[in-house]
Amino acid sequence: MILVTTAGKVGSEAVLLLGQRGVPVRALVRNPEKAKALADAGAEIAAGDLDAPASIDAAVAGITTVVLVSPGVPAQELNVIRSAAHAGVEHVVKVTSNASADSPIARRRWQTEIEAGLTASGLAHTLLRSNAYLQNVLTLAPAIAKTSGFGSSAGQGRVGMIDARDVGAVAAEIAASPASHGGKTYWLTGPELISNYDVAVVLSKLLGRAITYRELSFEEDRGSMIRAGVPELIAEMNAQAFSMIADGDAEWVTEDVPSLLGRPARSLEQFAADYASAFS
Repeated sequence: MILVTTAGKVGSEAVLLLGQRGVPVRALVRNPEKAKALADAGAEIAAGDLDAPASIDAAVAGITTVVLVSPGVPAQELNVIRSAAHAGVEHVVKVTSNASADSPIARRRWQTEIEAGLTASGLAHTLLRSNAYLQNVLTLAPAIAKTSGFGSSAGQGRVGMIDARDVGAVAAEIAASPASHGGKTYWLTGPELISNYDVAVVLSKLLGRAITYRELSFEEDRGSMIRAGVPELIAEMNAQAFSMIADGDAEWVTEDVPSLLGRPARSLEQFAADYASAFS
């Protein structure tokens, strides 16, 4: 049986796809009531908390492979790694990012700490390094729906943006048959480089009205996120990441998704069409 930790954008997709393949899968969630769709799809639901090691121990019982996906808090993911090692789990598929020990962005340093713990555990594992998610555009949807515009400190920077559903699909593919993926790192992107100007053009065509993009400074972007209710630490990290995008940090595209899935990665146009109602 496969355990998927947390049922967010990536985790939920992995659970659903594994269920469709008839692979026994368990999802670790805080609130089982919010995981009804996964239960209806045949997944076993384990109530637990990544801050509660005993609940993780219970969730990993009888598990052969763990898909480790969470907000990337070191203490939480290291709890899962310790439980998995103790339970004799055979493989961990770790969803991560472009981690770096000396990154100015805290969450990238956190991912490095988690990856080091995974290596030290001796568990066979695979790393999935994803570029920025297309789903991040959904956080702009309320502003776009209300003002027909959005802003960012990403400037004219281009990103190999990937649909989180494709990351979930890759995680499910590897978790279902992990033997040949041990020790490997995959860099997951969409099919092309995208700037926020491109996002505005695609949404304009989709919605039938002009959507405008404004380039913001770091402080303007950080402040707007805080005013929108984003916690200050998260707003700081987001604005740092967007400013680095402006400098080319995320300007990379690979063929790992089509190579692993046997189909193209979802495009910005496909993503926008699937979520059109959110921007309306």
